[in-house]
Amino acid sequence: MIMWKPTTIFNEQYISIGDDVLIGPGVALSAGMVPGQECLVTPVVTIGDRCLIGRGSGIVGHFSISIGNDVWTGHHVYITDQNHGYEDITIPISKQSQPERGVVIGDGSWLGHGSVVLPGVTIGRHVVIGANSVVTKDIPDFSVAVGVPAKVIRRFDESHQDWLSV
Repeated sequence: MIMWKPTTIFNEQYISIGDDVLIGPGVALSAGMVPGQECLVTPVVTIGDRCLIGRGSGIVGHFSISIGNDVWTGHHVYITDQNHGYEDITIPISKQSQPERGVVIGDGSWLGHGSVVLPGVTIGRHVVIGANSVVTKDIPDFSVAVGVPAKVIRRFDESHQDWLSV
C-alpha cells in the first residue's frame, strides 16, 4: 500500500515492491533522474516483503538499491546509490560525473528517523541504524550503528549469545 499522497513516484517499471509493504505518505520513490528515463538494469529499486517505509522518506535509485524483507524505516530516511562528483574545481558540481554504487539493506533491519544511506553501502541483516545517522560504509549483520558517520556501537556476539558494546 502506498499512502496518499506520495511526493514522487516515477519510472515504476524499474521498481519492484514485495508483498505486504506499506509506504508512508510524502515518500519520494524513483528510478533514474527524470520521468521516462531508460535505466540500464531492471529492477533498479527492489523493496522486499513486509517492509515499512516511513513518511517523508526518499529512495532514489539509479543503478541498484536492494532492500530486504522485513526492513522498516522511521520518517524522513533517505537512501541513494548515486552521489555528486566535486573533484574538478573548474566545473560546477552539477555538471560533474555522478558515480553510482549499489546499496544493499539486509533482512530485518531498522533505519531510524532521519538516517541517510549513501552509495556503495551494505547494511547487514538485523541491523539498527540510529536516528539521524549517516551511513557511509558497510555495517555488519547483528549490529547497532549510530552517528555521523555511523559507527558500530553494539554487536551480537554469537559465542556469548548476547549483545556486547564495541
